[in-house]
Amino acid sequence: MENRLTRLFREKKENLLNVYFTAGYPELESTTTVLKALQSAGTDIVEIGMPYSDPMADGPTIQASNSVALKNGMSIRKLFAQLEQVKAEVNLPIILMGYLNPVMQYGMEKFCAEAARVGVDGLIIPDLPLPDYEEIYKPLFEQYNLSIVFLVTPQTSEARIRKIDALTNSFIYLVSSASTTGNTVGGDEKQLGYFERIKNMELRNSKLIGFGISDRNSFDLACRYAEGAIIGSAFIKVIQNQDNLEQNIQYFIQEVRASAILTE
Repeated sequence: MENRLTRLFREKKENLLNVYFTAGYPELESTTTVLKALQSAGTDIVEIGMPYSDPMADGPTIQASNSVALKNGMSIRKLFAQLEQVKAEVNLPIILMGYLNPVMQYGMEKFCAEAARVGVDGLIIPDLPLPDYEEIYKPLFEQYNLSIVFLVTPQTSEARIRKIDALTNSFIYLVSSASTTGNTVGGDEKQLGYFERIKNMELRNSKLIGFGISDRNSFDLACRYAEGAIIGSAFIKVIQNQDNLEQNIQYFIQEVRASAILTE
């Protein structure tokens, strides 16, 4: 069964921009404002982070946004309420990114049911073991039409990448390096060799490169090797200040996409 995420990847094959932000940041009620502004600015996918006290894959900028959001009172329950408010207004594919522990505390089936109800299309749970997904949760995700997204790093074996490609139906998150988020994609020879290796595998699913995408140049570089890219830490810095939030988001997305739009 198709959702907005799988439809997007069926219809568009290049220059896809996925933007991550943390729910409840910089203010508790910023979630809906940021989401609608990203849609207006021309983002293809929105990835919303569910704040967690120990976001192990994230760099200092996103970790700090998690801390602020938690202090603001953000929770999974609150996020679902916010998404329900704007469900009729937002047509973008929405992905929730978070860690397994709070999802399990909420209740996996309850979480999936609520996510589907408020318009979520996909999930990224970095610490969900691949065997657990395949053996336990895959039917549940499929029941609620939620696409699962797994991360691939330079150290991931070809066998595991092929396995991920077989188990998913939207895109594969291609981590640019083995470090946390916030570092820069610079195009060194080793990194480009990794991108080229994955590109040459001719995987069934699209690929989006994340970790270190911060501006037009790094976005364009990623789009040479994958169908698109994910911006996280750089965008969090854009929305740190509530002043002129929508205007700042519009300007940032236009700057990132400027050269990509010229080639579409």
